[in-house]
Amino acid sequence: MDEAEFMRGRVYGADHDDPGPRAGRMYVQLVGGPLDGLLLDVTELPGRARGGEVELVTELGRYGAGGRAVYAPRTADAVHFDWRGDLP
Repeated sequence: MDEAEFMRGRVYGADHDDPGPRAGRMYVQLVGGPLDGLLLDVTELPGRARGGEVELVTELGRYGAGGRAVYAPRTADAVHFDWRGDLP
């Protein structure tokens, strides 16, 4: 199993001992970029924030440790966030 396959179905930022989604939480799927296939818990984001870009810290992006991957919701698709690029 390669690293990308291992990460699928996991929740971004979740503990490695408990990586899966939890009942009662709201998730979107990250599509493309370094975090492709991960789920992002948006339960506690205010409704307006769910409609905007999110910057997620990752070591897997273009800028390595401390870099961020930018994802934004698809038009008319609230359950997928597409990769927009990386930031230092």
